[in-house]
Amino acid sequence: METIHTADEVRVVWDGGEPIKDGAVVVGRDRVGAVGTFADLRERFPDARVRRWPGVLGPALVHRGPIPDAPTARERIHAVLKLGAVVVLEEYADSPELRAAAGRTDVVVLPSAAPPAIREVGRADLAVFASDGTCIATVCAGRLVHRRR
Repeated sequence: METIHTADEVRVVWDGGEPIKDGAVVVGRDRVGAVGTFADLRERFPDARVRRWPGVLGPALVHRGPIPDAPTARERIHAVLKLGAVVVLEEYADSPELRAAAGRTDVVVLPSAAPPAIREVGRADLAVFASDGTCIATVCAGRLVHRRR
C-alpha cells in the first residue's frame, strides 16, 4: 500500500531549488513513487493512506560526525534516526556492533556521501523538520522509524 507523506512544504534537496508548497511524496514499499503537490498526488493515488506532517519534508540527512553516545549500539543508531539521518559515514561506524545495528534498521554506512535528494524510484529516505530545526519524523527505506511525540 502506498503512503502519501505531505507537508506545508516539500524540498527535493535542502540546498537550493524551489520548495513545493503543499507538497507531497508518495512512498510505495521502500521507494519514492512520485513527488508533487498534494492535490495532484491525491488524485493520482486515491487509495493511498495519507500522513500529514507539520513543518518541512525533505530528503533524510547524512550524519557526518560521530554517532551520539548511548548505552547500546542500537540506541546509538536510533539517536541518528532521531536527528533525521539515515546515512552514517564509515569512519564513525567504527565497530562491528554499530555496523550491525545500522544494517538491522536499514541505515546506510558509506565511505562518503553526496548531498541527499528525493528522487522518483529512489530509496524512500525522508525527514520532516519543525521551524526550529527539530526532527519531527524520519522515514528510512519507506518505514517510519522515528516520530517525535
